[in-house]
Amino acid sequence: MLVAALLAGCGHPNGVMTPVALTAATPNTTKVSMLVATTREPSGDPATLFNGERSPKPYLTAVDVSIPPKRESGTVQWPKRLPPNPATDFAVTSVKEIDTVPQGRAWFRQNIQGGHALVFVHGFNNKYEDSVFRLAQIVHDSDMHATPILFTWPSRAQLTAYEYDKESTNYSRTAFEQALRTLAADPDVKDITILAHSMGTWLTMESLRQMGIRDGHVNSKIHNVILASPDIDIQVFAKQFAEMGEPRPKFTIFVSQDDKALAVSSFITGKVSRLGAIDPTVEPYRSKLEAAGITAIDLTKVKGEGLNHGKFAESPEIVQLIGKRIITGQTLTDSNVSLGQGLTAVVGGTVTTIGTVAATAVAAPVTVLEQPMQTAKKRPADETLQGDLKPQPLTQ
Repeated sequence: MLVAALLAGCGHPNGVMTPVALTAATPNTTKVSMLVATTREPSGDPATLFNGERSPKPYLTAVDVSIPPKRESGTVQWPKRLPPNPATDFAVTSVKEIDTVPQGRAWFRQNIQGGHALVFVHGFNNKYEDSVFRLAQIVHDSDMHATPILFTWPSRAQLTAYEYDKESTNYSRTAFEQALRTLAADPDVKDITILAHSMGTWLTMESLRQMGIRDGHVNSKIHNVILASPDIDIQVFAKQFAEMGEPRPKFTIFVSQDDKALAVSSFITGKVSRLGAIDPTVEPYRSKLEAAGITAIDLTKVKGEGLNHGKFAESPEIVQLIGKRIITGQTLTDSNVSLGQGLTAVVGGTVTTIGTVAATAVAAPVTVLEQPMQTAKKRPADETLQGDLKPQPLTQ
């Protein structure tokens, strides 16, 4: 039953990376330009560009994606046949190899959006083209003002390759850290937001932890880290969070207790709870998140598709929340948030209603847990998560 559920919705044609030309007869489409960094091995085929094997050398590619004018927000319009039809399908219109850092910086200057950069890291079971089209959809639907950058790591895109994919994230830790450092060193970049999904959140946390261990803290240009459906052991996350040092970026996590993919991950990993499946309104999570200054947005009652693992991208309202508020550093606790009837926030123990606008993609109120940054208090080390949220010295 789990395999059948995981397979639901698959079946789009492979090899969509070959550019197609837009003609005068093409309806008004929208172009999303992105810079793609990868630790995947080149496939040697322009239709796929990169496969799921690991490359010791990272690659950079500039990719343009055309988005059709008529489509439902939150969806990727995969072509039913090749070549794609830009009038009805997502279609790649340009692919250009970037060979040097100066070339990458020149691309950023040409595509600058106020100096803001959004770095997207995909999850388990993704092909190169899957992550390209997903980021294009997120950028378009969120109406964000940030330059999109994709980091895609070697996933074999097979349901039986969970462990291979997990090891591939470990393989890619240093490459991702260096990609973030290179981006932050660009004088045209003012701030960076990382949006990571599923297993990509592990790669993100490991790379930030690694950066923190090297420098004592995460680079100051990394302002926001958004973890969507994080497939991470809760206690391991707490260690990663503590060991990246201070000051830290602002963390926001999207969780959902009906996430079937995380339920499978929990089963595979010995029934260990995943961060993306917690209920942030109950203890011990509520007080721990408050102490760490982490914002948790509970999407359990938001209508999802299939496995309920991609709600952050599939819900038009949630994507708008990411693009227009979280990336710009705005608070979520005011009357301008409109994510369904009776959006509630828990701030300092007080529950208030902060939104009243109905949204068809939202089946019920969304619960937001937003807490101010505070210093973690000392508690007995044997309590859940205790001791893990604080750096541990190697010697006394």
